[in-house]
Amino acid sequence: MPFRRILHIDMDAFYASVEQRDRPELRGRPVVVGGQPDQRGVVAAASYEARAFGIRSAISMARAVRLCPSVAIVRPDFSKYRAVSQQVFALFRSVTPLVEPMSLDEAYLDVTENAWGETLGMTVARRLKDEIRSATGLTASAGVAPNKFLAKIASGWQKPDGLTVIAPERVEPFLRGLPVDALWGVGPVTARKLRERGIEKLIDVRSADPERLREAVGSLAEWLQKLSHGIDDRPVVSEHETKSSGSENTFAKDLTSISEIRNEVADMARATASWLVKRELFARTVTIKVRYSDFTTITRSHTTEATRDETSLVSRAVALLDRTEAGRRPIRLLGVSVHNLCDVVSPAPAPRKTAALRLPFD
Repeated sequence: MPFRRILHIDMDAFYASVEQRDRPELRGRPVVVGGQPDQRGVVAAASYEARAFGIRSAISMARAVRLCPSVAIVRPDFSKYRAVSQQVFALFRSVTPLVEPMSLDEAYLDVTENAWGETLGMTVARRLKDEIRSATGLTASAGVAPNKFLAKIASGWQKPDGLTVIAPERVEPFLRGLPVDALWGVGPVTARKLRERGIEKLIDVRSADPERLREAVGSLAEWLQKLSHGIDDRPVVSEHETKSSGSENTFAKDLTSISEIRNEVADMARATASWLVKRELFARTVTIKVRYSDFTTITRSHTTEATRDETSLVSRAVALLDRTEAGRRPIRLLGVSVHNLCDVVSPAPAPRKTAALRLPFD
């Protein structure tokens, strides 16, 4: 079977780089994009100058300021980032229809066959990087490999503005040098569990006792063993079926008024109804998410016949608040989402109880 040529292309510090491009006074300075430190803001993106101070995305903005008091904080402008993203993805799709978006700033491309007739994935990646720079003034890092797993690792190997190629004959030597953290799905907690069992390197997974591996990673064991051999047969999928949609909001000040809480949920439900109408979809399930001030997070859901009627969706979402402690406990975050989407109205499934989902702070 011939090897595929898979690219993973990841824009470098995307939001921060767009801001530095558009605001010359920010160039060369540590920059973070996100909320304000006195309003529970978090870092959405950090420039490479900011990363030198230990600042990373998803940390609190207050911590970012402690790490680098001179850091420039920029509020996000997602309409601008989406416009740049559309430019970049148009370039991707001009080369191959097999483009799988992972976010606004990264995607997999299968360039085994491509509009340029290039036989080397490295050449396609280099040309795309040049075109991205020419069209947007931004840099991207690319990984080229026979599969998605390896391409993803390769794209992060020489950031920023990197290009790393893992040719088929280099796969095994490359794998032997990787720590277990490189495995897909292995975060810090799982990595610690694996190391406690003597599994330090990626190749150690191959010879690990299956039972000990399952103790550490559960149902991921078989999948991780495949990855440890460099096996990843997942295709690049250009379109994903939309399974849900919604929004959530973290408030600068905890909400305590039940009327204010209901108004917030109603507004999010209206926005969700508008989304359904624009896409000519219906939803069977409405879900609300509530995070209390102590970070305890619960969800409540209601499933009935499919609809996109705004009044129905709003009333269902607001009614779900009666199954929470809204108004009795301060609320930090609210969210509304719709699930079980379809493009025609169909009968409701048999009702069933939906258990509360308790999540740690994320």
